Amino acid sequence: MKKVRLVSYLKKYWFFALVSPLMMAGEVIVDLLQPKLMASIVNKVVETGTGGYQPEVMSFILLTALKMILLVAFGGFCGVMCCYTASVASQGFGSDIRVDAFDKVMSLSLEQTDKFTTGSLVTRLTNDITALQDFVMMVLRMFVRAPIFFVMGIVMCLTLDVSFGVVAFVALPLILVIVLIMVVKAVPIFTVVQEKLDRVNSVVQESVTGARVVKAYTREEHEISRFEAANDDFRRTNLRVGYIMSAIFPAMSLVMNAAVIAIIYIGGLQVQARAVNVGDVMAAAQYITQVLSSVMMMSFMFQQIARSKACAARIREVLEADPTIVSGAYSGEADGNRPGLPEVGTVRFENVSFRYPGAAGDNVLDGISFEVKRGETVAVIGATGSGKSSLVNLIPRFYDATGGEVYVDGVNVKEWDLGALRSRIGFVLQKSELFSGTVDENIRWGKKDASEEEITAAAKIAQADEFVSKMSDGYASAVAERGASLSGGQKQRIAISRAVLRHPEIIIFDDSTSALDLGTEAKLRQALNTEFADTTVIMIAQRIASVMHADRIAVIEDGRITAFDSHDALMKSSAAYRDIYSSQMKSSEGGAEA
Repeated sequence: MKKVRLVSYLKKYWFFALVSPLMMAGEVIVDLLQPKLMASIVNKVVETGTGGYQPEVMSFILLTALKMILLVAFGGFCGVMCCYTASVASQGFGSDIRVDAFDKVMSLSLEQTDKFTTGSLVTRLTNDITALQDFVMMVLRMFVRAPIFFVMGIVMCLTLDVSFGVVAFVALPLILVIVLIMVVKAVPIFTVVQEKLDRVNSVVQESVTGARVVKAYTREEHEISRFEAANDDFRRTNLRVGYIMSAIFPAMSLVMNAAVIAIIYIGGLQVQARAVNVGDVMAAAQYITQVLSSVMMMSFMFQQIARSKACAARIREVLEADPTIVSGAYSGEADGNRPGLPEVGTVRFENVSFRYPGAAGDNVLDGISFEVKRGETVAVIGATGSGKSSLVNLIPRFYDATGGEVYVDGVNVKEWDLGALRSRIGFVLQKSELFSGTVDENIRWGKKDASEEEITAAAKIAQADEFVSKMSDGYASAVAERGASLSGGQKQRIAISRAVLRHPEIIIFDDSTSALDLGTEAKLRQALNTEFADTTVIMIAQRIASVMHADRIAVIEDGRITAFDSHDALMKSSAAYRDIYSSQMKSSEGGAEA
């Protein structure tokens, strides 16, 4: 597993990351000079007394004021440039990490995305990366500002009077003790906070995605309660951090104000003894405030470091995850190692066993062996949970077999480049996934450079053209998120259009005609036989009427193929197939009589 250094994402923005601290240093130096200049004005006035208008005093005041204005203007320019350059660096840093993290998520195997959970991945790609982005912004600004204020503020105090520096050194240990308490108490909670946020996002994602089920079963109150529980847990964890912070910052302010009072008191005694000037006392009070404020600023940075550390670990976990399904090198083209494809449009299973990663118990599939020839239509039928979908998921390598081998076009699927393998397969999932956009855009997923004529032809084969043409904007009609604006049958037909558009060697239907009536399904089957005579079709179905026209039918029972032949042959040889046929046909006849 390759270790990812998140700081390396700043290399691209090194110029901005370098200029930003320099600009901040300029702003801080200006802030440090202001009390000194103000002190010189006060000292000048006090030294000369109040003997009426004195031109030389007024000239000194005006000249010093002009210096202060010019310095403030320069400091303002430095502050704006610091903010601009820090923003460019931090926003670019966050954007690049987000892109790479999303790319990684897209490359992960299904078992890995299941392990992370959707809610957690959403949190990591949004909240966690934003927290890191804010941290970089703070580093480029505050990591310069706070230390310079701390060091130079103390130096300035010492140049005015040693006793002022003593006050700073007495106050500092108290501030550091408070910071230490914060680090020990608050830091461990930040990781827990992000985990609680994962849970909130997961509940939201599940409830919104399954909104129809929630409403159909009138479980709104249950989902609201579930969300309230997760949200309340998140709130309580955040409050624990809030309680710590609410106690720490007033304590720091108390120490800081006590130090200012001590400066004024000591300074008053020194003024009476004529050891220092009044302006110096004022300047010392400002410097001690700057010093202690910088320590408070650093304590806030420690809080951000702790939060960012937790977020960085979660982001690295995604970036460093190696896909469990590793792509092979073979692209299907002739090269030095292979003359070309030994076969086209074939699928072969050799003693294949499969168990889902991390699952306990028996194999989902066990000892599966069969071959599908080019242009053949093979159906797979069996009881729910018998392993039908698991079987076809092994063909495009959504998962790898735990035993035995799977071959496509005569080549072991593990040797195939994943892109080349999956480009040969049109896969229509059991659950039709559509994306927000237009009908045209959803069908074009099958072939991004397809012409309008090709899209229409694919829709006609899938029996989708009729209803799409009647929509207000035809193929330009909008599809709501997850296809919410379409019926189940319409979504299935658009998904089938997407698969046939690419003219694949192999088409897999994973129970993806279940929402179609038998008449529409028959038209679809006839169109496929006409237009895709050389295409291999593997279909999973629950209805016997959907599979009985296939060249061969595989009957799966408890993860094993117990029979594999044509409909007529199975009616003679397979008791399980006859039972399925009898139960469904009797139900149909009974329904017709009723």
